[in-house]
Amino acid sequence: MPRPERFPRRPFLQATAALSAGLFVGSTASASRSDERLKLAVIGCGGRGGGNLRSVGSQEIVALCDVNADNLARAAETHPKARTEKDFRRIFDRANEFDAVVVSTCEHTHAFATLPALQLKKHVYCEKPLTHSVYEARVIREEAAKAGVATQMGTQIHAGENYRRVVELIQTGAIGNVTECHVWVGRAWGLQSAEEAKQNRDIVFVDQRPEQADPIPKSLDWDLWLGPAPQRAFNNVYFPGPKWYRWWDFGNGTMSDLGSHWVDLPFWALKLRAPSLIEPAGGPAHPEIAPASMSVRYEYQKDGDQPRVDVHWYQGSHKPAPVLNGDVPAWNSGVLFVGDAGMLLSDYGKHLLLPEQQFKDFTRPEPFIPKSLGHHEEWLHACRTGAPTTCNFEYAGWLTEANHLGNVAYRAGEVLHWDAAEMRVTNTRAADGFLRRDYRSGWSL
Repeated sequence: MPRPERFPRRPFLQATAALSAGLFVGSTASASRSDERLKLAVIGCGGRGGGNLRSVGSQEIVALCDVNADNLARAAETHPKARTEKDFRRIFDRANEFDAVVVSTCEHTHAFATLPALQLKKHVYCEKPLTHSVYEARVIREEAAKAGVATQMGTQIHAGENYRRVVELIQTGAIGNVTECHVWVGRAWGLQSAEEAKQNRDIVFVDQRPEQADPIPKSLDWDLWLGPAPQRAFNNVYFPGPKWYRWWDFGNGTMSDLGSHWVDLPFWALKLRAPSLIEPAGGPAHPEIAPASMSVRYEYQKDGDQPRVDVHWYQGSHKPAPVLNGDVPAWNSGVLFVGDAGMLLSDYGKHLLLPEQQFKDFTRPEPFIPKSLGHHEEWLHACRTGAPTTCNFEYAGWLTEANHLGNVAYRAGEVLHWDAAEMRVTNTRAADGFLRRDYRSGWSL
């Protein structure tokens, strides 16, 4: 594996300070008038991609791509002048047609659609998680830094007012020095029993790779859908989404999916970057399917503005002790910051300072993180002008790496000591095969 370049600490601290203030880090692309319509290529038009297409539909959509002809046809009805392709690699054959790219493919092809756009110095919006592996996250983050364009990962809640107010409270010391943080989600999609699947109203129950092949839908190019993933026969347990994301070959389960949204809050508030230790709980890991329930403890060492803190992740049946003990309200999903002067509990839309009686006369800090224009509009505005965006690929790359490392530790079944500068685990080789993978013939980064 080629060794990535070391990331200098001072530029990171400057970037983090800018992110906390809601500043855009580093677009060198030429600015245009703030009211000018952008020419966009949209890769992935169904499901989440359809939602993203609607959110950017005020712009000039010049190219559409989807491996599913039905999705492509529906998108073309709304944007009849757009060029249509089923292979996203063909989108870049006529790169002079567009200014920016929206990537909403399945997780295992995110990096492959994003990298050529960055190399062509096109602005990029990519759905979460940014990539399928730690290695891919590093490649995309470093390439984005070279490109100097406007980038945004699809963590829509990042633009909400609640997260911004929580970040301000933590960073101004409302609960003192934060020593630990607990992040939990109630979703239990993944490897589980048939009874658990029924109780959780899961969309599919399966505990092994199907031996039989199902007929491939006429609208689907299965070979292109597989892309860089290993060859396997089509089966309805993989398609349509979101069935695919529980399979390791295509996704990383709940950790990378919801982790992009929920771990975002402590990552932002505590100015985190790279953990030094990752300790998994649960398992053993299934070779094919991501878990429904698991937990991970991350150690982040003090480094400049970054505090020494433990961040705990829980999914499915795993819950933090303060929730199980009744010390805090038992929200289905949440983020609990534990400081030496109190606690802060948050979800997407609300938060509490705890104990509530202790904070009844608390005076909140004056807001210092500007109100977002809206998640997609923030990116579009940055494409035109170089104005603020707070979830660019510099930030999202480190967040994605950390989330993936939780799954890497779970799959390896060992505590990992992580050297972020060298992008390697120093205490065991059991994790090496999960940091990156070989790609199917014809696909490379």
